[in-house]
Order: sequence, then structure tokens, then C-alpha cells
Amino acid sequence: RRRVLEASQQLTEIISSEPSSESPEPGGDRDAGAEEDSAAHCLWVDKFTPRRYMELLSDDYTNRCLLKWLKLWDMVVFGKEKALKKAKPSTAAHPPFSHPKEHPNKWKTKVQLTEEALEAELDQHKRPKYKVALLCGPPGLGKTTLAHVIARHAGYNAVEMNASDDRSPEVFRTRIEAATQMRSVLGADEKPNCLIIDEIDGAPAASINVLLSIIQRKDVEGEGAAGAGRRRRREGGLLLRPIICICNDQ
Repeated sequence: RRRVLEASQQLTEIISSEPSSESPEPGGDRDAGAEEDSAAHCLWVDKFTPRRYMELLSDDYTNRCLLKWLKLWDMVVFGKEKALKKAKPSTAAHPPFSHPKEHPNKWKTKVQLTEEALEAELDQHKRPKYKVALLCGPPGLGKTTLAHVIARHAGYNAVEMNASDDRSPEVFRTRIEAATQMRSVLGADEKPNCLIIDEIDGAPAASINVLLSIIQRKDVEGEGAAGAGRRRRREGGLLLRPIICICNDQ
């Protein structure tokens, strides 16, 4: 019994002394162990959630339309000019047999028609005609995942808020303005925010009116009146960031 106790004591001392003399970088093993532990205990929906655009399993047409719409903000947000498409030489060398004026949209695909509708009108600030995108569908379809992946893919910092949590219109206005007018200061790589409003169908009518008033703000720089300037400062600036809304019941 005495020998068993001595052997047990020696084994305990060996085990307790191993971590201090094992590696010169104690943080690396701890971080690796923490990552393995978190990976072992995380949910499958979090472990296997898409991280990149090519990993999305949702409808490809919807994915491309949302990405196309988000890229229309590049001139306002990033200051990038839109790349012009080069005309195909085959169409110039060989004109079509039918007259194009008779049926201009007859042979265009659904994607081409949607892209033309998105690019049809840009306002004086080079913003797209539609300031808000609405993703609707049953729960579990991947709407929130799509919004986050598309936002990261386009170079934004995704900021999510739940419309049904903030029942007060003033709180709703404050959170929208903070997300769309303030820059992200987390980390060295600062990115502009893309606001994602989940459960917009659960928001009260007053909050919806607040969102509409933010979207429909006009630029009053040319008016020159002091009262207009004070009103602009009180109401907030022009909307210069994209907003993606998500709902179950359209």
C-alpha cells in the first residue's frame, strides 16, 4: 500500500510539472486546445455554415441578384467606378437577322432583365434606385446566412439587428443611424457597415415609418436656408449605406 501511494505521488508530480517545462509557448497549445474544444461543442449549423460565396446552397439567381444590387453601392461607399462591359465583336461583325427594335426583350434571360432593371436609374448621388433589399421565405431557407456571406464578399462589415426587439421607434431610429452612418472601429481593417434587419415583418408600423423616412431623405445642400441645415442635422444625414431586410411573411 505504501509503494502504491508513493508511485501515485510521483505520477501526480510528473503530471503537474509537465506543462511548465514542455513548451516555450504556453499560449499556442492553450489556443489550439480551446479551438478544438469550441469546435467539438459548437452546433452543426454553426460548424458547417457557409463562409464564402461559392459555398452557398441557396438559389443562384437570388444570390446573384443580391450581389449585383450590393455592388451598385460601390461608387458611393468605396468610390469605385463601375467596370464597363466590352461589346462582343461577333455581334458587330454579324448583325442579327431580325430587327432588334421589334422585340428588344424577347431573347434576354431573366438575369439580364433583372440587371437592367437594377441599373435603370441612379440618383444624383450615384446610389441605386432601390435603397433596400428584402429577402423573404420560410425559416431555415438561409436568408440570414446569404445576407452575411454576400456582405462580407462585397467588402462590408455585416451589422445585424432584430426589428422585433426594438419596439420603440426612437431606439429603432438610433440603431439604424448608428449602423449606417458610423464606421466600424474593430480591428485594423476598417470596413463600411452593411445593415441587416432581421424579422422586419415583426416591427410595428411606427418603426417601418422611421425606416421609410431614413430611406427617403433628400439632400438639402442646395437650399441654403439655415432652417433646412438645422433640420438636416437634427434628422441625420443622407443614407449612404445599403440595408438588407429579412422577413418570413412578405
